Amino acid sequence: MPMNLKEFLIKNKETVQLVYGIALIILIPLLIAYNTIFIIGKYNESMDAALQRHALTIGRSIYTLTKDDLSSEEAIQKKIEALSDKNPDFYELAVLTPDKNNFRIIASSQKEDIGKTLNFYYYQIAWTQPDNDGLATDSLKLSATAEGKKLIETLSKRDRFWLVAMPMSDSSGKKQALLTMKISSKIIDDLTNYNRNASIYLLIATVVIVILFLLATVRLWDYAILYKKIKEVDQMKDEFISIASHELRAPLTAIKGYLFLILEETYGKITNEEIKKGLNKTVVSVKRLEALVEDLLNVSRIEQKRMEVKNENIEIEPIIEEIVDQLKISADEKNLLLEYAKPKEKLPIVSADSERLKQALINLIGNSIKYTEKGSVKITTKAEGDKLEIKIADTGIGMSAEEQKHLFEKFYRAQNEKTKKIIGTGLGLWITKQIIELMNGKIYLESMKGIGTQVTVKLNLA
Repeated sequence: MPMNLKEFLIKNKETVQLVYGIALIILIPLLIAYNTIFIIGKYNESMDAALQRHALTIGRSIYTLTKDDLSSEEAIQKKIEALSDKNPDFYELAVLTPDKNNFRIIASSQKEDIGKTLNFYYYQIAWTQPDNDGLATDSLKLSATAEGKKLIETLSKRDRFWLVAMPMSDSSGKKQALLTMKISSKIIDDLTNYNRNASIYLLIATVVIVILFLLATVRLWDYAILYKKIKEVDQMKDEFISIASHELRAPLTAIKGYLFLILEETYGKITNEEIKKGLNKTVVSVKRLEALVEDLLNVSRIEQKRMEVKNENIEIEPIIEEIVDQLKISADEKNLLLEYAKPKEKLPIVSADSERLKQALINLIGNSIKYTEKGSVKITTKAEGDKLEIKIADTGIGMSAEEQKHLFEKFYRAQNEKTKKIIGTGLGLWITKQIIELMNGKIYLESMKGIGTQVTVKLNLA
């Protein structure tokens, strides 16, 4: 493929796909329509050939029945009448004899025609055929000529029919008469029309279905293109978050460091209490911003599969005790009871990453403290089969069933009167769930609004 054409196709990929889709929508129905019409045409041709053979066969049968009576016009007339009465499909049955360049009717199912003289080119051609053979043609072909039209007009019937003309010879083999028949093809034509109409209806239905399918396919292409674009934008977003978070960490660390130095009066004594109070508030805001940056970095690591989790054999009790000691200050500030109900028997060793587990449990216990106005936050542990269960139960504000469905979704936060003043990004529980699952563990949550919440973490035993 020439390079300029290849570049054009790449640059105009969406346009090419659209043109391709439109071409399919036009071409496929046209091909199906052509195929159906072609098959119907061939079917009609086959039916006409079969009818022609059938008409000649009938002619030969009548010829066999009447050839012995060629010498008696009265006997032939009786047989003609008997055959016509028994076969309503015969529009006309007649026997003609040559009269110079014409043919005279000597016997006919239409008695009023007896004695008439006919000069019809078709009969002249039929007369030249071998004995017991003849010609058969339908009225549509006859109507193409003036003589044929005139012959058709003599009949009261207007349905299509087959005209058979067959020379008849006596016992010595000499041609004596011409047998002519007009046989109705109404039953066959009705059946053919029915099949043709059924085929056309089926064709229309097929074309409609194909068009709908192709339209859906074109729509799917649009969705595929849109999905690709969304993925590209999503990737750009992740890369931006990752870069921005990394770049924010350094100045935040510096700001926090200098604030602590100022508050510790390394650069001189702070005499104004209002300044000290403002600096303390700034430290809180910096810590909050630092936590947000860390959350964004964790999201970026998880989504790009860069978060390292090293499962090792660890003891769970020291980790929980350390976290409880660390968060006790936050619980005391709200007059909450934070306790770890340590089991009497020693807990088995678990398989987990100690630092990541600590991060997850701090998030869960911290959340319980954050969303509990009064009462307690209690942690319990027990071995259950090949799992170790850690339960964190609080007497907090709780959640509705609808809120619980979305709780572990990214950036989701329950919105109500009690939560709107509580600060958070909606990333903590999503990160926690991902960390626990990376350690091959599971997390469950049960909650009742106004009663409290219980979070269960299950870890594999070593």
